[in-house]
Amino acid sequence: MADSPSCTLKCYPLRLFPGQEVRTSLQDFVKARNLKGAFILSCVGSITKAQLRLADSVTIKNFEGHFEIVSLVGTLSGGGHLHISLSNENGEVIGGHVYGDLIVHTTAEVVIGDCYGARFERQPDNETGYRELVVSKDVRGTEQMYQYL
Repeated sequence: MADSPSCTLKCYPLRLFPGQEVRTSLQDFVKARNLKGAFILSCVGSITKAQLRLADSVTIKNFEGHFEIVSLVGTLSGGGHLHISLSNENGEVIGGHVYGDLIVHTTAEVVIGDCYGARFERQPDNETGYRELVVSKDVRGTEQMYQYL
Protein backbone atom coordinates (compact mmCIF):
# COMPACT_ATOMS: atom_id res chain seq x y z
CA MET A 1 0.00 0.00 0.00
CA ALA A 2 1.43 3.35 -1.07
CA ASP A 3 1.30 6.47 1.07
CA SER A 4 -1.82 8.47 0.30
CA PRO A 5 -1.57 12.25 0.32
CA SER A 6 -3.38 14.15 3.04
CA CYS A 7 -6.21 16.29 1.80
CA THR A 8 -8.75 18.91 2.76
CA LEU A 9 -12.40 17.92 2.44
CA LYS A 10 -14.84 20.11 0.57
CA CYS A 11 -18.53 19.15 0.33
CA TYR A 12 -21.07 19.72 -2.45
CA PRO A 13 -24.74 18.99 -1.60
CA LEU A 14 -27.12 18.61 -4.54
CA ARG A 15 -30.47 17.19 -5.51
CA LEU A 16 -31.26 15.19 -8.64
CA PHE A 17 -34.80 15.29 -10.01
CA PRO A 18 -37.26 12.76 -11.46
CA GLY A 19 -36.03 11.20 -14.70
CA GLN A 20 -32.38 12.21 -14.25
CA GLU A 21 -29.74 9.52 -14.65
CA VAL A 22 -27.68 9.44 -11.46
CA ARG A 23 -24.23 8.30 -12.59
CA THR A 24 -24.03 10.61 -15.61
CA SER A 25 -25.41 13.57 -13.65
CA LEU A 26 -22.80 13.10 -10.91
CA GLN A 27 -19.96 12.64 -13.42
CA ASP A 28 -21.05 15.83 -15.23
CA PHE A 29 -21.12 17.73 -11.91
CA VAL A 30 -17.59 16.56 -11.04
CA LYS A 31 -16.22 17.35 -14.49
CA ALA A 32 -17.78 20.84 -14.58
CA ARG A 33 -16.07 21.70 -11.28
CA ASN A 34 -12.77 19.97 -12.14
CA LEU A 35 -12.90 17.86 -8.95
CA LYS A 36 -9.93 15.49 -8.84
CA GLY A 37 -10.70 13.56 -5.64
CA ALA A 38 -14.51 13.35 -5.66
CA PHE A 39 -16.48 10.62 -3.92
CA ILE A 40 -19.99 10.01 -2.55
CA LEU A 41 -20.45 11.03 1.09
CA SER A 42 -24.19 10.39 1.25
CA CYS A 43 -27.14 9.61 -0.99
CA VAL A 44 -30.81 8.96 -0.26
CA GLY A 45 -33.72 8.87 -2.65
CA SER A 46 -35.55 6.55 -5.00
CA ILE A 47 -35.10 5.14 -8.48
CA THR A 48 -37.19 3.30 -11.06
CA LYS A 49 -34.43 1.63 -13.05
CA ALA A 50 -31.00 0.19 -12.28
CA GLN A 51 -28.44 -1.87 -14.14
CA LEU A 52 -26.03 -3.65 -11.78
CA ARG A 53 -23.13 -6.06 -12.13
CA LEU A 54 -23.32 -8.64 -9.37
CA ALA A 55 -20.57 -9.98 -7.10
CA ASP A 56 -19.50 -12.73 -9.52
CA SER A 57 -18.15 -9.89 -11.75
CA VAL A 58 -19.97 -11.41 -14.73
CA THR A 59 -23.73 -11.30 -14.17
CA ILE A 60 -25.44 -8.07 -15.19
CA LYS A 61 -29.05 -7.58 -14.08
CA ASN A 62 -31.63 -4.96 -14.94
CA PHE A 63 -34.10 -3.88 -12.28
CA GLU A 64 -37.27 -1.88 -12.93
CA GLY A 65 -39.86 -0.77 -10.40
CA HIS A 66 -39.79 1.46 -7.35
CA PHE A 67 -36.66 1.16 -5.22
CA GLU A 68 -35.36 3.15 -2.26
CA ILE A 69 -31.66 3.99 -2.32
CA VAL A 70 -30.33 2.46 0.89
CA SER A 71 -26.72 3.27 0.08
CA LEU A 72 -24.65 4.69 -2.78
CA VAL A 73 -20.88 4.67 -2.27
CA GLY A 74 -17.74 5.04 -4.33
CA THR A 75 -15.43 7.35 -6.18
CA LEU A 76 -16.43 9.79 -8.93
CA SER A 77 -13.15 11.29 -10.14
CA GLY A 78 -10.83 9.46 -12.49
CA GLY A 79 -13.58 7.48 -14.16
CA GLY A 80 -15.57 6.57 -11.07
CA HIS A 81 -16.54 3.33 -9.36
CA LEU A 82 -19.95 3.14 -7.69
CA HIS A 83 -21.80 0.47 -5.71
CA ILE A 84 -25.43 0.74 -4.68
CA SER A 85 -27.86 -1.01 -2.32
CA LEU A 86 -31.57 -0.76 -3.10
CA SER A 87 -34.66 -1.94 -1.26
CA ASN A 88 -37.87 -2.98 -2.98
CA GLU A 89 -41.49 -2.61 -1.83
CA ASN A 90 -41.04 -5.66 0.46
CA GLY A 91 -37.94 -4.27 2.12
CA GLU A 92 -35.69 -6.80 0.40
CA VAL A 93 -32.25 -5.42 -0.44
CA ILE A 94 -30.29 -5.94 -3.63
CA GLY A 95 -27.00 -4.41 -4.56
CA GLY A 96 -23.97 -4.41 -6.76
CA HIS A 97 -21.62 -2.45 -8.99
CA VAL A 98 -23.42 0.36 -10.87
CA TYR A 99 -23.04 -0.82 -14.44
CA GLY A 100 -25.63 1.23 -16.30
CA ASP A 101 -28.48 3.65 -15.84
CA LEU A 102 -29.90 4.63 -12.46
CA ILE A 103 -33.04 6.66 -13.15
CA VAL A 104 -34.38 8.92 -10.36
CA HIS A 105 -38.00 8.31 -9.33
CA THR A 106 -38.76 11.19 -6.94
CA THR A 107 -35.41 12.51 -5.76
CA ALA A 108 -31.78 11.68 -5.14
CA GLU A 109 -30.25 13.85 -2.42
CA VAL A 110 -26.48 13.55 -2.76
CA VAL A 111 -23.52 14.97 -0.91
CA ILE A 112 -20.28 14.79 -2.90
CA GLY A 113 -16.98 15.14 -1.11
CA ASP A 114 -13.76 16.27 -2.78
CA CYS A 115 -10.40 15.31 -1.28
CA TYR A 116 -8.64 18.52 -2.20
CA GLY A 117 -4.95 17.63 -2.44
CA ALA A 118 -5.53 14.14 -3.84
CA ARG A 119 -6.09 12.96 -7.39
CA PHE A 120 -8.04 9.78 -8.17
CA GLU A 121 -7.20 7.88 -11.35
CA ARG A 122 -7.90 4.42 -12.68
CA GLN A 123 -5.08 2.35 -14.13
CA PRO A 124 -4.93 -1.23 -15.40
CA ASP A 125 -4.08 -3.74 -12.66
CA ASN A 126 -2.48 -6.97 -13.90
CA GLU A 127 -3.52 -8.89 -10.78
CA THR A 128 -7.25 -8.09 -10.94
CA GLY A 129 -7.67 -7.46 -14.66
CA TYR A 130 -9.59 -4.26 -13.93
CA ARG A 131 -8.75 -0.57 -13.99
CA GLU A 132 -8.15 0.04 -10.27
CA LEU A 133 -7.89 3.18 -8.15
CA VAL A 134 -4.55 4.96 -7.93
CA VAL A 135 -4.35 7.92 -5.54
CA SER A 136 -1.68 10.55 -6.05
CA LYS A 137 -0.96 14.03 -4.82
CA ASP A 138 -2.86 16.72 -6.71
CA VAL A 139 -0.89 19.75 -7.79
CA ARG A 140 -3.72 22.30 -7.75
CA GLY A 141 -2.65 25.43 -5.92
CA THR A 142 -4.21 26.43 -2.60
CA GLU A 143 -5.39 29.70 -4.14
CA GLN A 144 -7.61 27.73 -6.56
CA MET A 145 -9.29 25.96 -3.64
CA TYR A 146 -10.22 29.22 -1.94
CA GLN A 147 -11.69 30.84 -5.05
CA TYR A 148 -14.72 28.54 -4.63
CA LEU A 149 -15.32 29.28 -0.94
